[in-house]
Amino acid sequence: MNKAIVSKILITLGFLFAYRVLAYIPVPGVDASVIKSFFDGNAANVLGMFNMFSGNAVERFSIISLGIMPYITASIIMELLAATFPALAKMKKERDTMIKYMQTVRYLTVLITLVQAVGVSLGIRSGIEGAILIDDTALFVTIAAISMLSGTMILMWIGEQITQRGIGNGISLIIFAGIVSSIPSAIGGTFSLLNTNEISYLELIGIIAIIIITILAIIYVELGERRVGVSYARKVLIQNQNKRMMNYIPIKLNLSGVIPPIFASALLMFPATLLQASTSDIVKIMADWFNPNGLLYNFLMFLLVIFFAYFYSSIVFNAKDIAENLKRQGGFIPGITPGTKTADLLTQIANNLTFFGALYLAVISTVPWLLVKSMGVPFYFGGTAVLIVVQVALDTMRKIQAQIVMNRYQTLSAVGL
Repeated sequence: MNKAIVSKILITLGFLFAYRVLAYIPVPGVDASVIKSFFDGNAANVLGMFNMFSGNAVERFSIISLGIMPYITASIIMELLAATFPALAKMKKERDTMIKYMQTVRYLTVLITLVQAVGVSLGIRSGIEGAILIDDTALFVTIAAISMLSGTMILMWIGEQITQRGIGNGISLIIFAGIVSSIPSAIGGTFSLLNTNEISYLELIGIIAIIIITILAIIYVELGERRVGVSYARKVLIQNQNKRMMNYIPIKLNLSGVIPPIFASALLMFPATLLQASTSDIVKIMADWFNPNGLLYNFLMFLLVIFFAYFYSSIVFNAKDIAENLKRQGGFIPGITPGTKTADLLTQIANNLTFFGALYLAVISTVPWLLVKSMGVPFYFGGTAVLIVVQVALDTMRKIQAQIVMNRYQTLSAVGL
């Protein structure tokens, strides 16, 4: 393997290792053992899901307890605003103003992180007796908020560094590492339940079967694509006879990738985190609505995944640009006029595929968890987690393969072959 690829892989692993180290650094002034005992008893609700996405950092009340979710929430808000206001969309697309757009996302991340950090700190202080070692509430909330803000900013920087200097999408890999790090404890907890006869061997086989079927379904769909045939004029082929001309346009069944379930989870966890901070009985009832075990949560998850699947697909797949590039290269779809007609056809194909892709994402994000939960498993590891793990793994493998192929072409070009 090329040294440059090995270097990028090592850089990625190094940053992910730093992320895992941060998960073990607690916020000053807390008794981590008391907080862990509390989360052990709430592993099956929204706190368990929040803990899983943070890589078990929440149960240690680590400085990265909020994880990368505030950054994702800020990105969602900016994406929605960019889709609404053309000036913001133009700022996002142009290279010169893209830096300003990203700075705005970071500032919004700081604001969201502070709001969530204050909410979590107050919730921990009022809800977990004996967990806080600092008597002054204002002092503790200030220390905790600054600590968690620093942790989230470091995570955001790590994600950007992985994207720029490593392999794969940094934010997705951070979430991936957090979920994978919780798998050993989930397996251990499952076997403990088996030893205490809280679940039967038949239920264990059923859980494994659900996970395997989910993984195979994800792999099958993620590798699926519609190939739209492309032809080129003879003159174009002669002029580019030493170049590889693509004879089809690949359109994936799931155009939006792993983004919809991540965005949906971030949006649902944001209000749940704030509601957990209150001691009011009415607010506690509202917090129960966002319990992953509840019908309302899964219904909202289903709808939000479908919404973000359509929304993000419209961003990543621009049929007009593809049609213009194809026309500029002298290519055309047989039987279709180049230009507007080609763009309309590609848009129609993409919309049809997005319908099935969105439905697939919504089902995977909700149904496996409901089936596993019906068997009495006391921890959160649903379809969303499996979906993120498999998709990020596939995407990272594709990027490594692409780097290998690109380096081969560069080597052949350098030696003159």
